[in-house]
Amino acid sequence: MVAASTIYAIAQQPPTPTRVRGTVEAVNGDVLEIKSRGGEDVKLHMTPDIRVAGIARIALSDIKVGSFIGTTTVPGPGGVQNAVEVHVFPEDMRGTGEGSRPWDLKPNSSMTNATVSDSVVSNDGHTLLVKYRGGEKKVQVSPETPVVTYVPGDKSELKPGAKVIAFMKKLPDGSLETDRVGVGRDGLTPPM
Repeated sequence: MVAASTIYAIAQQPPTPTRVRGTVEAVNGDVLEIKSRGGEDVKLHMTPDIRVAGIARIALSDIKVGSFIGTTTVPGPGGVQNAVEVHVFPEDMRGTGEGSRPWDLKPNSSMTNATVSDSVVSNDGHTLLVKYRGGEKKVQVSPETPVVTYVPGDKSELKPGAKVIAFMKKLPDGSLETDRVGVGRDGLTPPM
């Protein structure tokens, strides 16, 4: 009975977030202080091998058949997924996180990392057919949908005012750690 109640208590705890989106408040040694979009203060210990990537705007027309993309989508009418954002991976990142899974950007959103197998341009934007191991999706990308790509970045970009998305994990002592941060370029807020 004790084991069952312990399992129940663990199951009832909210999941630890794995991403924080927000603005860099300060960098103190290996600690990155972020004010999250929700207003919380988050302190992340940066690993010595932290990877920092710049996130830059590109045009919708830069998405080509064969591009490996990530897209946050929400369900739309007729089974089509409406893109909230699209990020085009550089060739050296092809295959990163391939597949489709729930995402925490918006209610009912999912993240799909896949290869564009077809692209149809219309007055409403692009309809992309993306394929990944085990599935495919039709994604509607409007002209207003933010489209970005990753560019080389470095730790010097993590300074007060920078807009970031940091991937994090909780350590046994309860502190948070990050080994990967995306930072918006030219005032961009990373849309993912």
